[in-house]
Amino acid sequence: MNSETDVRDLARDLMNRHRPGRTSNQPPARRRRGLESHPLIEQARSARQTLAELTARGVANPFFVPHDGVSGPTIDMLGRQLINFSTANYLGLGYHPQVVAAAKEAIDQYGMSVSAGRAVSGEIPLYSDLEQRLAGAYGVDDAVITTSGYLANAAMIAFLLTSTDLAVCDALVHSSVVAGTQWAQCRRVMFRHNDPESLAAILRRMRGSAERAMVIVEGAYSMDGDIVALPEVLCVAREFDCLVMVDEAHSFGTVGEHGWGVRERYGLPGDAVDVWMGTLSKSLASCGGFLAGNGELMWAIRLLGPGLGLFIAPPTPAQVAASIAAFDVLRAEPQRVDRLRVNAAHALAVAHEAGWDTGASAGTPIVPLIIGDTIATIELSTWLWQNGVNASPIPQAAVGDGQDRIRLFLSSDHTPDQIARLGSLLGQYRAAS
Repeated sequence: MNSETDVRDLARDLMNRHRPGRTSNQPPARRRRGLESHPLIEQARSARQTLAELTARGVANPFFVPHDGVSGPTIDMLGRQLINFSTANYLGLGYHPQVVAAAKEAIDQYGMSVSAGRAVSGEIPLYSDLEQRLAGAYGVDDAVITTSGYLANAAMIAFLLTSTDLAVCDALVHSSVVAGTQWAQCRRVMFRHNDPESLAAILRRMRGSAERAMVIVEGAYSMDGDIVALPEVLCVAREFDCLVMVDEAHSFGTVGEHGWGVRERYGLPGDAVDVWMGTLSKSLASCGGFLAGNGELMWAIRLLGPGLGLFIAPPTPAQVAASIAAFDVLRAEPQRVDRLRVNAAHALAVAHEAGWDTGASAGTPIVPLIIGDTIATIELSTWLWQNGVNASPIPQAAVGDGQDRIRLFLSSDHTPDQIARLGSLLGQYRAAS
């Protein structure tokens, strides 16, 4: 190519090749397969159809209903004030003046985001302040806060386990645990809910074929409201040389004399469990997650843990400041845990008196009303709403076939009259059905 004319000829040739309508020598592209047939989209389509059928029968869609103001023992929804049994604001700290003031102060000082990972200019003193408090509550070396509770579970499991390892999980663990085992590509086996003998039988059969094994349980089971038989689980796990991870999303702040979770309830040393996990979004009045345990493990997470300390921004300053304040209120006002315990027992009693199946719920602020049919569950939720009570339905997609339920969350700020009103309505509905 030696002249300006040669360049113009080349340019003209290239333009002609891509002129509209001109055939190409390239083979025809394969027909693009859309997402219409994706199994999860099909599942969502079916759910929307069920909701549409309910709407046609005069039953309102109970999901994604907006509310105004704070979510406490009462809630304002669509212009109505309802007694609220659908919030995990267990200790009423989500709207505590000290917590709200701390969040506002953090915004004034740091803005809305640190705008970087912690290792690269995203570190502020608030983060280590909260981590030291959490480590102290568990009696362990260190803790790490995370952007979400879901990620704390999923990414931690993927960090510790690989394809040569085994995860043995309680049958009712949270979906984030299942996601973590999929991410890790390890083998996952479920043992019967809260049954140490089932756990032992599985480990007796399978432990020898895995390089590393980890037993994963919840402190308080989020859909059923019962507490893990942790001493027995630990005994089995140690017999078979397994790590143990405990998800305390619903037990930190609610279980134990002072609300410090199942470790306090059972009087265990912090290092009895290899990984303690929890959330900031429930008793700690904010959003995010945390992990607590051995100091070397926690530093490894900070430096090398994708989705935990690496390749991700931390919770916002306001979120962390709110959780620090909530932690301090919990420590200063243990009577909140006492009131929560009384309210939970009261709600469980009125549900029993009204003839409802509450499963294994005991000793936690979670009381399920197990119904076993999606439409019947939504109908009860709608009837309660119409009569001044917000109680969310949990369909089979979240709990399995035949396990549809209303899940009641109790708060330390519920009054005896509010719980009695719930019991009266449950009795009326049961008598009429």
